[in-house]
Amino acid sequence: MQPIPSLGSLYIDFDAFFANVEKQVEPSIRMCPVGITALNSEYSALITCCYMAKRAGVKRGMRVHDAREICPNITIRMARPDIYVEFNQRIAEQINKHIPVKKIWSIDEMECELIGRERGRAEDIAMAIRDDLYRYIGPYVTPSIGLAPNQFLAKIAAEMEKPNGFVVLRAADLPTPLFRLKLTDLPGISDNMQARLNKAGVMSVQDFWNISPKHARAIWGNVEGERIWAQLRGYRVEKPPIKRRMFGHSRVLSGAFKHPDKAIACLRLLTVKAAHRLRREGFTAAALTVSFKVQERAQSSYGLPTYSKPKSFRWSGNAQFSPCRDDHSLLSHMHNLYNQGLQQTQPWRLRHVSVMLHDIATPHERGRDLFEGQDQRNWDILSDTMDAFNRKHGGAFIHLGPRPKIPGGYAGAKIAFGRIPDKEDFF
Repeated sequence: MQPIPSLGSLYIDFDAFFANVEKQVEPSIRMCPVGITALNSEYSALITCCYMAKRAGVKRGMRVHDAREICPNITIRMARPDIYVEFNQRIAEQINKHIPVKKIWSIDEMECELIGRERGRAEDIAMAIRDDLYRYIGPYVTPSIGLAPNQFLAKIAAEMEKPNGFVVLRAADLPTPLFRLKLTDLPGISDNMQARLNKAGVMSVQDFWNISPKHARAIWGNVEGERIWAQLRGYRVEKPPIKRRMFGHSRVLSGAFKHPDKAIACLRLLTVKAAHRLRREGFTAAALTVSFKVQERAQSSYGLPTYSKPKSFRWSGNAQFSPCRDDHSLLSHMHNLYNQGLQQTQPWRLRHVSVMLHDIATPHERGRDLFEGQDQRNWDILSDTMDAFNRKHGGAFIHLGPRPKIPGGYAGAKIAFGRIPDKEDFF
């Protein structure tokens, strides 16, 4: 833990980012409630929605069909990750003109560290950033900005008065402004953790403030509880870097791709995308997991149709092998597992497929495999050659086997908290 500055962190959290970016690039929908979905289906779930839609009762995770019933004039757009990544990069460029971006936490959240004289003029910096974002990014991509002693409190501040908010939490102000928050408003406290805190007699943020650091550690069962306790008080806590453990992708299937003979095309593409990321970051994998969600055919009674919801269950299989990183080897292991799963489940339709490459390490960490043959080295060379060619020409022009377009597009370019796709993820 480090000493508490009055203001040490500037945090920017953009409001309904996907929906507002769509409004910025498409003027005709600016005055409409907007929802974003991953698939062009009335039964797909909304990834996010704008504040106009939220005020009408629409929520993230709601099906498009249900959102239309609540808000008949809602405009639905399919997510376009490449556009959102482009805006993220442009935003970072604008912020860097005023203060270096210390960390991009997600596609719509960025942290800047305040040092030296910056702490005394933090509010002026924040307002200058807001003005330039309005001018150069656009008035519909609105930021909520928080200033506080550390990143933890600055993130809380940025979320206290959304949308388009600006909140300053100085060390001298603590803890009173925090007591009006719910426990789940604190980063790191989920619904399950709130239940655990409640069971320990901690019912509010004020209760949490009043317990000891050792008590917080005991409730969590690890040091994370003590870290959150310290950060809530304004201390800067440096966490050890998280070690990469796996590469993987998944996809909800729709239309004809629910058929097992078509789903394999989607799984192939997801495997290749994961393998490319594996190579790009300098790892090899020694294990692979394939899983899919099976949708059973609805049964009729006495020849009459049934209207009950079809049952579903998940199958998962794992393979271990000599460390590799090339498309050919990883696709072979994936195909073997997929065929095992089909034989064991005899599925009618598949609703979801995923692939995970794990037991990963760098070649230096593993050491050289004395039994590696020339064939394996040749496949490595081929994969590296394809990667280099595709990178040079800006697309997936060379690949192993068929590569059909799949519903929703953007396979392997999923945006998640802590991960922003690279340009090559969109090939």
